[in-house]
Amino acid sequence: MCVVGVGLADGPKTPELSALMLQAQAFGRAVADSGLKKDDIDGLASAGYGGMHEVQLAEYLGLRPHWLDSTSCGGSSFEFHALHAYRAIQAGDVDTVAIVYGNNELSAAGRSLGTGRAGGGGAAAMPYPMSWEFPTGLTLIGAYAMAAQRHMHQYGTTSEQLASISVQTREHAARNPHAMYRDPITIDDVLSSKLVADPLHKLDSCVISDGGCAIILTTEDRARELGRPMVYVRGAAAGMTHHSIQAMPDLTVTAGAVTGPKAFAEAGITAADVDTFQMYDSFTYTVLVCLEDLGFAPKGEGGPFVASGALGLGGALPTNTDGGGLSATHPGMRGLFLLCEATRQLRGEAGDSQVDGAEIAVAHGSGGWLSTMGTVVLGTEPA
Repeated sequence: MCVVGVGLADGPKTPELSALMLQAQAFGRAVADSGLKKDDIDGLASAGYGGMHEVQLAEYLGLRPHWLDSTSCGGSSFEFHALHAYRAIQAGDVDTVAIVYGNNELSAAGRSLGTGRAGGGGAAAMPYPMSWEFPTGLTLIGAYAMAAQRHMHQYGTTSEQLASISVQTREHAARNPHAMYRDPITIDDVLSSKLVADPLHKLDSCVISDGGCAIILTTEDRARELGRPMVYVRGAAAGMTHHSIQAMPDLTVTAGAVTGPKAFAEAGITAADVDTFQMYDSFTYTVLVCLEDLGFAPKGEGGPFVASGALGLGGALPTNTDGGGLSATHPGMRGLFLLCEATRQLRGEAGDSQVDGAEIAVAHGSGGWLSTMGTVVLGTEPA
């Protein structure tokens, strides 16, 4: 299976566009990029906040797919979608699948009619047992902060090391004209920004933006006929360890410790073969722990690894080369943007942030409270 089309919607702020309009914009651009016709697409995957969102989206886009995937498990949903599409195309159940996401998270903030949140809108009941956790201060960022504190206690990781992730990601964003924040920052800037939940500061946290993304996957034969640069899905895996953070078996280990090695084995690669890493940087700690879990640094040594400058262009593992969720775009969920940027890198279309000679790219999504992980290996050659 190959990725044959990618499309990004406008952003980072588009008050004139609803969530569905952003999705349609990204979808249209992905179709145009692929060289396919809209009628060629017989599968659709999307993760929204309302019931039957993918059905609503299919109608809005004028599609009549016979294969649908509405898996919604947070920011890693789209890596799950890619895995499911990969297996379905391999099995012959579907020929060509579009994965689409878009949201006006920033512009819709505070609106009462629910024009954001992927068209769902409305208040959602707090899932049990979070109704017990939130009043004690264990909010979303509080959960990540607690995990980061554990890593610091266990391995000596420092706030400066976490801050270096934000600094390197901003360096990538500075080369992306569409990034939300492009001005350079220093470690001191990160550490002097508002402390939200110790040890995580404002600049350790992802932005809130509008935006959308779409990718199109199809068979190898059809991809070759289209004449676009070949980007193969070489391996994929997904999994979970918990829902609520209080049930996380180990605050310093995620399901990526399973999904990464499993996807790498299917792809016939090791961590050392990866040229660029695109991963869900909801917070700097998310980056650190996932780098370790996927084997890019030994467990407990992620801090020195990131502080070495490894994530920058020209570093050992250029990571989130579009500026990531920390600086570029984060419209509620970001997992699909990882697959888009990985594809652009392998096509040699990443502009000033192009990784020279990139042949293997990994997209790794993280969802929930470090709960769900999905790993997809892409390459310029088949496995």
